[in-house]
Amino acid sequence: MDEIKHISVEEFLKLERNSLTLLDLREPDQVLLGAVEGAVNIPFSRVGKELEKLPKDKPVYVFCQEGSLSTEITEQLQDWGYDATNLDGGWRAWKKWLEEAEPITLDARGLKCPGPIVKTADTLREMVGGQKLKIEATEDAFAPDISVWCERTGNKLLRLEVRPEGIEALVEKAEAPVQNPAAAQNDKTFVVFSGDLDKTIAAFIMANGAAAMGRRVTMFFTFWGLNILRRPEKVSEKLGLSRMNMGGLGAKMIRGIMKEKGVSSLEELIDSARGHGVRLVACQMSMDIMGIRKEELIDGVELGGVSTFLGSGEQSDMSLFI
Repeated sequence: MDEIKHISVEEFLKLERNSLTLLDLREPDQVLLGAVEGAVNIPFSRVGKELEKLPKDKPVYVFCQEGSLSTEITEQLQDWGYDATNLDGGWRAWKKWLEEAEPITLDARGLKCPGPIVKTADTLREMVGGQKLKIEATEDAFAPDISVWCERTGNKLLRLEVRPEGIEALVEKAEAPVQNPAAAQNDKTFVVFSGDLDKTIAAFIMANGAAAMGRRVTMFFTFWGLNILRRPEKVSEKLGLSRMNMGGLGAKMIRGIMKEKGVSSLEELIDSARGHGVRLVACQMSMDIMGIRKEELIDGVELGGVSTFLGSGEQSDMSLFI
């Protein structure tokens, strides 16, 4: 026991899990009671030479149901030249720690849609299944939003309290990615035809919200919508409002109100969308007509045509023309 490395559950959960291999030795019926996201499952009864398939360029952390079998395998891996560590107490210790641990707190007060939901999704993404997240928010829409978001993502809403001073939600992350056949074609596709500021903001708010629900999102920009994707120095005229633009004064007023109310700017929404994997596609035919070159577009934009849009639309349950 003293010759092998050990780590507690609490210490393990502080590690950067993308840089390691987590080996689950439990039998299939045990895994069904609680899978660990990202773990490689090689049942102890079928270990054999399968262990040798594990990569040696990453440290290996080993656990079983209670911690005894994993000790034996950790020692064997060390003999084979692996950087192996035993997770003390195994799955039972893991579950006990999750049940007793204090929730992580997320302060989303003052954030406006889609901010609270996006922050919730980002925070849960870094947590493990079974961990709890307490979210504090002040936007009234967050209460119905978090209920629907949990229902559609498979995470568990344990508590939701709406008080005069704000909203508090307690969410438990799903123990493993939920395989929902009904969500197989829940992609979203937006055709952005308009170059109006207000319509563009609405499109990116919906795109960020969909991405926060784990949906694949494609935004197809055509004609005047292409100006949204152009680098600022390439656009001679700023985006205006669809109504009450007042020679550009209306757009400035709206931007000022958004800043005052804590609503993300269009530029911040675009950056957030790109950071969360939203696919931005510029219509090549429209670019040719409008005289826009690829070099004028912001980073991360794809070029596409009608088949690109239709291919995305056929995999979506929602296609909006904005």
